[in-house]
Parts: sequence; C-alpha cells; structure tokens
Amino acid sequence: MAKQIGYALVGLGTVARRFVLPAFTRATEHSRLAAVVSGDRAKAQTVAQQFRAAAYHYDELRQCLQRDDVNALYIALPNSLHCDYAVEAARAGVHVLCEPPMAVTADECRRMIRTCQTNRVKMMIAYRLHVRPGVQKALGLVRGGHVGLPKTFSADFTTRLEGPGTWLQRRLGGGTVYHLGVECLHAARGVLGPEPAQVMAMTARTSRRYGADVDESAVALVRFPDDRLAHMHTGFGEEPASWFTILGEEGWIHVTNAFTANAASQVVTMVRGRREQHDLEADDEFAGTLATFSTAVREDRPPEPSGVEGLQDTRLIEAIYRSARDGRPVTLPRLARVETPPALEADRTSADRREAG
Repeated sequence: MAKQIGYALVGLGTVARRFVLPAFTRATEHSRLAAVVSGDRAKAQTVAQQFRAAAYHYDELRQCLQRDDVNALYIALPNSLHCDYAVEAARAGVHVLCEPPMAVTADECRRMIRTCQTNRVKMMIAYRLHVRPGVQKALGLVRGGHVGLPKTFSADFTTRLEGPGTWLQRRLGGGTVYHLGVECLHAARGVLGPEPAQVMAMTARTSRRYGADVDESAVALVRFPDDRLAHMHTGFGEEPASWFTILGEEGWIHVTNAFTANAASQVVTMVRGRREQHDLEADDEFAGTLATFSTAVREDRPPEPSGVEGLQDTRLIEAIYRSARDGRPVTLPRLARVETPPALEADRTSADRREAG
C-alpha cells in the first residue's frame, strides 16, 4: 500500500474544525485529508481550499467515496446520522472511522458491524481514551495491581452549552449520556469489565434552554459482574468537570481532565496512606487516533476500539435512558456475537476493500 491512507471527512462541526482538521496536518506519516463533505457547500469549499482537499455536499457522498484517493471515511456527524453514512461507506469499499457514540441504537450498531463485515472493510470508534496519557497511566496502574482489585468507578463529566446545537436535539441523537456519558461508560468498562449486568438511572430537565428537548443532566448506577459498581454523572448546565476515580481494595486513583481533549492531566494515587501524583502533558490525541486507524488499515489487522466496543456502550446508553424513563432497574443480557448472516455473505458486494495507491 501507499504510505498514507486517504480520508474523506464528513461533517464540519465544532469537533471537526477544532480538532480533526488540524490533526491531519500533524499525522502526515500515515494519514492524508483527501476530501471534506458538508451540508453547507460554501463551508466545504472554504475548508477544502485551506487544507488542499476536494469539497463535496452531502448529496455527493457517493461520488466522493468513488475517488481513488479516498480509502477511509471519518464520520463527525450528528449521532443519528452515523449509521447511514457508515453503511454507505462500507458498501463503497471504504473503511470507517466513527466518532463516539457509534450510533443511537444497538440495532444501528449491529447494522454497521455487519455491513463492514460483509464488504470486508475495517471500522474503528474514535475513543481518545485509548491514546490519552492520563487515562492510560491510570489503567496501567490498575492492571499492574497498584490499588488491588478495583471495586468502584465514579465519573463526572459536565459542561456549559452556550447556544443551540445538535447536542440539544433528540432527533439528532442529543442528550448528555450520548455526548458525555459515552466516554464515562467506556472508561468504566475498561476498568470493571466489558459487559455490565444492570443499570439504574435518573435524568433531569431543569430548563428548556435554547429549545432543548433532551436531558440536561443524568446520573446512573451500573452493576458489573462480581458486584462491582460504577457511578456516572453528566450535565450540560453545570460548572465544567472532567474526572474519574477508581477505588480498589488497597487504594484509589483519581484522574483530572480525564475526558478533556488534548489537555494536561494529573493522576493522583493513594495506597495505604501514601499519596503520589503524576503530571501528564497534553498529547495530540486526534492525530494519534488517525495514526492508529491508518496503521491498522495499512497492516490489514483489526483496529481497536472496534465496532463491538461501540455496540456495548450504545446498549448501555439505551439501558440508562430506559431506566430513567421507566423508573426501575434494567438488566442487560449477555451480548450475542455479531456475525454476518449467511444471506448477506451470499450477497457480498463485488467491490473489494480499496487500498491506497
């Protein structure tokens, strides 16, 4: 394969403009921005000119995916659009890198996974936790037995929204758990186990700011196997907070800026009365994520975190909202293996996975 994987970036919202686009200028060893796709044609053309890429409208996605220099689609769209665009890319033989949450429903996640399997393309969910220095330091300490067996995980992730946007619209997959809680849940699963067993949650709508029709805050309790527990709190109208604490049998670990992109963080540990502090510098997490996925594509190996990880988190988000709505605990069944049905195997598209060069 050629040295670089060519990407089309679909969606030019705040995350894309502030983080993803600049990351392409620093990830040139493995990744290259070939095209941008937006519902605003003028915005697409302006961005494309700035980054020396081609510009397309949403209606021209198929044309964009047919380009020889587009090997992967980076999806930075509202959550409700992730599934359709991932499926369209996979059917065109283009790999998929998707912002979390993977989708709004578990059924959409399964459709994405099966379509990628059918068309033999790779899919990765862009969880920056996997390249965030503070989080990786904390998880390394846990795996090394630094605090003994982890028993409880507690996370707070809040922000203040200063205007209307997709995060506040239910039809676009808005809400605090989809946009903030997904990171907390993914981290909790990394500490306590991949498959939670039960959820109890409450949400609140203390205002209707900017015409929002989603929760403004949420609190969830999650039970994992062996009676290990996680607590999560998210909010759109509170003083910004971004941290988690892991409590083990022999000590605890606290991480600041745990869910904040490209920010320095502290990892504080307390073990049998002895306190230590580790200061971690900020890292270019978006460039690191691009490098991870591009390398997996070039080396033809399964990328991590996979679509199954995204499916697990989406199942948990759905359970949290269901518990909040019904006012009772929700038990999560074991995840069945997601496989391509035989009928889909028979109808496998003739388009092979496209390779650069």
